[in-house]
Amino acid sequence: MSTLPYPAFVEGRFFDILAANVMATTLSPRFSEGGNQLLDVFLDPADKELFVDWEGTLQCYVSSLRHAIGPDTDDYRFVELVGRLSLASSQFRDLWNRHDVRTQRGAPVLFDHPQVGELTLHRERLSISGTDGMTLVLYHPEPGTTDAERLALLASSSLEAAAGTGPDRRPSIRSQTDHR
Repeated sequence: MSTLPYPAFVEGRFFDILAANVMATTLSPRFSEGGNQLLDVFLDPADKELFVDWEGTLQCYVSSLRHAIGPDTDDYRFVELVGRLSLASSQFRDLWNRHDVRTQRGAPVLFDHPQVGELTLHRERLSISGTDGMTLVLYHPEPGTTDAERLALLASSSLEAAAGTGPDRRPSIRSQTDHR
């Protein structure tokens, strides 16, 4: 997965991040191994800034959790996750009580990244056969677009950060690309 040129991660059926490449964690720190997207999206205020369609994102996660669990409602991880979110988030409780069930699918996602501004990436979800609900999630831009340029700039900033030259030593990428 580390050789994929786009943000990619493997998630479990309860949206736990099991593995992630550098581009995924550069796109969002919440796409880091060991995190849980549901907890992050409902409990981390920074996530609200990243997703332009905040309400749609919340609805998608909750209805997808209902789909992922199916009839296995006695699963300890499921009970713990829903209990924690129900206690901590009124938004989660409201959406959970709607009982919507949908599967996540490939779709465009609009991000507002703090370094490169708005970019639309297509989300692809590929089931990993032989596993208990693991999915490879990949975000990619439309080739030849401003979104592809901005993702390439983000990729170069992640390489600079890894090399210790970081984006704080140059002008903001966002200011260089805001001429959309």
